[in-house]
Amino acid sequence: MSFLQNKKILVTGADGFIGSHLVEFLITQGYQVKAFCFYNSFNSWGWLDSLDKENLQRIEIFMGDVRDPNGVREAMKDCQIVFHLAALIAIPFSYHSPDSYIDTNVKGTLNILQTARDLNIERLLITSTSEVYGTAQYVPIDEKHPKQPQSPYSASKIGADAIADSFYRSFNLPVTIVRPFNTFGPRQSARAFIPTIITQLLSGKTEIKLGDVTPTRDLLFVKDTVRAFEAIANCNELIGHEVNIATNSEISIQEVADLLIQKINPKAKIVTDKNRIRPEKSEVFRLFGDNTKLNNLTGWEPKTNFTQAIIQTIEWFSNRENLSHYKSDIYNV
Repeated sequence: MSFLQNKKILVTGADGFIGSHLVEFLITQGYQVKAFCFYNSFNSWGWLDSLDKENLQRIEIFMGDVRDPNGVREAMKDCQIVFHLAALIAIPFSYHSPDSYIDTNVKGTLNILQTARDLNIERLLITSTSEVYGTAQYVPIDEKHPKQPQSPYSASKIGADAIADSFYRSFNLPVTIVRPFNTFGPRQSARAFIPTIITQLLSGKTEIKLGDVTPTRDLLFVKDTVRAFEAIANCNELIGHEVNIATNSEISIQEVADLLIQKINPKAKIVTDKNRIRPEKSEVFRLFGDNTKLNNLTGWEPKTNFTQAIIQTIEWFSNRENLSHYKSDIYNV
């Protein structure tokens, strides 16, 4: 029996890309879920609004802001398990608005940790990112790889991870730092390169604007990512640990772009947009993750073939209603 059964699970960042998939997955597994969504005057629940009504009716929605400790306490007070995914994630936006990244990613995580300690939360997963490793010094990148803050975004996540680790060591809080590599799939933000390419192709463009196409990434399908979250939450041996979710592989942005062009419009070509190129010392040129710890302790491994995952992603974006959420003419930082 899953440790999560008969527990109330809070998912912060539930309105976002990975968060909405995690909520949907947990609901289909029969778990009791409360979704913490970012408060807005439109009463929008983000990507949760796209779930079918039957699943949506099974979710308890809480509107708030992780930067506010009182709202965090209100959201967590009747929960036993917390998956903390709420964060600002866009790297270019962090170049000119670093304060907001400290407020949301560092202070927001601190609010979650302090409340979890006060309320004796039974299990807390803090979501990190492979960006904390920076350009690989060796591959595959395991959890002992040095941290390199190559952007204000990655620095904020390194800070959040360090605070989470300190709460485990200082207060024995049952924390695990979960580190997904480059997750992709339906609902992903246009600031990521796969949706950027797909939305430009589907809108009929034949010149696809991209930045540097030489970096490599360890690409992880979102359905595999959320399965890993469940596996980690059920594994007591991972309390107090950092753990990668990765595929033990790498592929260049150029190779992915070529595949997408081949499947959508073979006549299209890539053109370099200088606005999309990161400063050289900030660009992460190689990410190739090691999932040995996760596999050894939980048995998790990616199940979705990469080409099939790409096809599923294209199919989702090909739906006009889904595509209407994206502005392919605008560079989304």
